[in-house]
Amino acid sequence: MPMTTTGGTFRQDASADARLAAIVDSSYDAIISKNLNSIIASWNHAAERMFGYSAEEAIGRSMLILIPEHLHDEETDIIGRIRRGEGVASFDTTRKRKDGSLVAVSITVSPIRNHSGKIIGASTIARDISAAKESERRIRLLMREVNHRVKNQFAVILSMIRETSKRSTHPGEFEELIRSRIMALSRSHDLLVTSEWAGASLFDLIQEHLKPFGHEERISLSGPLLTLQSNAVQNLGMAFHELGTNSSKYGALAGEGGSIEITWTVEAGPEAQRLFHLVWRETSNAHAGGEANETARKGFGTVVLQRVAPQSLGGSSSLERSPSAVKWTLTAPLEAIIVPLFGTEGASDFSV
Repeated sequence: MPMTTTGGTFRQDASADARLAAIVDSSYDAIISKNLNSIIASWNHAAERMFGYSAEEAIGRSMLILIPEHLHDEETDIIGRIRRGEGVASFDTTRKRKDGSLVAVSITVSPIRNHSGKIIGASTIARDISAAKESERRIRLLMREVNHRVKNQFAVILSMIRETSKRSTHPGEFEELIRSRIMALSRSHDLLVTSEWAGASLFDLIQEHLKPFGHEERISLSGPLLTLQSNAVQNLGMAFHELGTNSSKYGALAGEGGSIEITWTVEAGPEAQRLFHLVWRETSNAHAGGEANETARKGFGTVVLQRVAPQSLGGSSSLERSPSAVKWTLTAPLEAIIVPLFGTEGASDFSV
């Protein structure tokens, strides 16, 4: 009877060990055992995938092959705590692959005891957290970008309030103008949010800002496909809003027979610099009263077109007006307009 019991116990132990080995081998986390001298004793498949060493290459070598030199003290501290019978709760650190590249990991270390309870080594579980770290990095970058843009928006709104108040004849007019300009900023902001602040196409930006004024059949757009960086989206959006507002009151979008042609090109500049060149050409049947039209021409819109937009983009502009025509041109370095690494070859024509 004792022999049978012993055999049964042996078989149970062997079965338990087999199950444990299968669990370790199939784990998605790297599971490594080592002795108290930091020599690797076992190495699962996940460890091979994560660090690039086969089991044959890793077993018998020091754990220091996985640890960047400036972090070697971590292993000294871990072994010291294991010798005292302490576990090491999860902590984030960096480990080194066979090819020398680094990987962000979360490490947990526990003592290994023999049948008599003596500590003979440690079990290390390493989880690859590169994706989580990259996500955290992107969130931090996005939050900094949002914080910067919000502060910038506040500054723009304060400037709008100051300039609009100087040129408003009564509170009702001031409220109407401020509301429409803040809504224009909001439209540009929406385009940027949709792309996660990666930029917006010039075509979409123009459409978004001129859509509220209607008469799409009178507007034509022509130019290469360009993705604008956020600063250009905001400042060009303000310019298109002011041009569209003026047109809806006094120009092509107000009466019959008018038209707006918006073209943009990429041209060679001095010292191999590429330049962005945009032209707004508007023709209409003059119908507005001279005094009202002249008042509008000296408003905040003129400040945006002649000073704010070109200066913010490091370029220059010109604004020509007559009773039946408006022409606004903007020239700026292409690098101040488009998202870096996006090409500008290939022109496409559009009409709205």
